[in-house]
Amino acid sequence: MIDLNAMLAPGNIVRHPDHPEWGEGQVQSNIRGKITVNFPEAGKQVIDGSRIFLVLVSF
Repeated sequence: MIDLNAMLAPGNIVRHPDHPEWGEGQVQSNIRGKITVNFPEAGKQVIDGSRIFLVLVSF
């Protein structure tokens, strides 16, 4: 299985599958599976990439 979260890079636009109300966020960093995303409606969130699979909107 391919770990798509590992391919996320700063600048990518993503959505959180469990929180669509957060809107589309921009990846700030991706370090050892901890993905920091700035969402317009939720601010900066650190996502555990081993538990949540973010949806890539654009790169």
